[in-house]
Amino acid sequence: MSEKTKAEQLKDHLCLNRKNGLLRVSDDCIEKAYAFCEDYKAFLNAAKTEREAVIEAVKLAESKGFVPFEEGQTYAAGEKVYFNNRGKTVAFAVIGTEPVENGLRLTAAHIDSPRLDIKPNPLYEDLELALLKTHYYGGIKKYQWTAVPLALHGVFALRDGKTVTVSLGEQADEPKFVVNDLLPHLASEQNKRTLNEGIKGEELNVLVGSRPFRDDKASELVKLNILELLFEKYGITESDFLSAELECVPAFTASDIGFDRSMIGSYGQDDRVCAYPALRAICDTENPRYTAMAVLTDKEEIGSDGNTGLNSAFLKYTVGDLCRMQGGDVTLALRRTKCLSADVNAATDPTFKDVMEAKNASYLNYGVCLTKYTGSRGKAGTSDASAEYVGYVRQLLDDAGIIWQTGELGRVDIGGGGTVAMYVANLGADVIDLGVPVLSMHAPFETTAKLDVYMCYRAMAEFCK
Repeated sequence: MSEKTKAEQLKDHLCLNRKNGLLRVSDDCIEKAYAFCEDYKAFLNAAKTEREAVIEAVKLAESKGFVPFEEGQTYAAGEKVYFNNRGKTVAFAVIGTEPVENGLRLTAAHIDSPRLDIKPNPLYEDLELALLKTHYYGGIKKYQWTAVPLALHGVFALRDGKTVTVSLGEQADEPKFVVNDLLPHLASEQNKRTLNEGIKGEELNVLVGSRPFRDDKASELVKLNILELLFEKYGITESDFLSAELECVPAFTASDIGFDRSMIGSYGQDDRVCAYPALRAICDTENPRYTAMAVLTDKEEIGSDGNTGLNSAFLKYTVGDLCRMQGGDVTLALRRTKCLSADVNAATDPTFKDVMEAKNASYLNYGVCLTKYTGSRGKAGTSDASAEYVGYVRQLLDDAGIIWQTGELGRVDIGGGGTVAMYVANLGADVIDLGVPVLSMHAPFETTAKLDVYMCYRAMAEFCK
């Protein structure tokens, strides 16, 4: 092989070299990535909602030695605690050898995903069919949610204080539910609508039954039969929908994608594709120098507001509990904290690549994506990490041999989006977005690359050390 020319040597030394990560890692690394993603797929199947994600996360963490934090209890370096916020947000911490006041190494991901929420008074009958009214949650393309099998998840909170858990439609022998669409033969008027209005919000009605109760003397017999079935199975009446949290989610299971099985297809990968690596990383953390924390939060898809969102005081109070245990100052702790806001970016789709600016876009199999800022158009709604903090994270990733890339969320004037990074930044911490590129983001079935998922885990594990 001939020696490289001076120009080739300079190019290697001076120019940014973006290369497919699968060509940069060993076969052993690829096998580890595939093995890691088997566990990840199992998590996706078990955690279709934020409540279920907390249950699964706590289960794994407790098996690794985490215990619920108790006020007034002192925890030594290396001990592991968690904070469960109303069953929908959870924070895990491994106490460091440095005082908490000296700052944390924080990863923050969200565990809610776009879906169809059931309205408080949802059940009705029309043309002798029973349906549930819904209110979509998060940014969705409404037409994508028709004619796909749906499962029902959630809880009924009864007047006597009891809670009834519902999960129906995930097993092969369980019934599914569906939002129906109009057949193309009769859709000439519907086809005149814009794509955004092809299906309207009030048309996302879920079909749940057609069999009437055997009694000719009453009205709405199909609805009555459904209520009887619900009472027999769950002990609930129609009024109990008023104090329920029920979600319709796709009844798909996580699957390998492609002849080469190099990708994963599933519902809810935004943002459980980052939440699961964050969870695994904190569970694998032992005796860190700085207290390591992973927070898996709710409500990101609708602005992070509410007492289970990261725009609440939950994170500040949680860090405050740890500081108070050592007699430290929470304000100093937050100022000295370094955070990875673990959220996805949009991977470039070859079919729709015109919405991306190629030099600043993310790609499948190019590793975990570092996003300096998100926001919309003129960087509205972003924290925009400092050059110094980007340099810190860049060095950490390079020194650990982690495959990574950078990316923006589309062309400048096309759109954009936000993450929880701004809420962490508002507390005074250094923060940058780091996550997995996703195809078909917010669709009922999203696609990621196994190598990128594994590199996300490796980055978070290195960060927590």
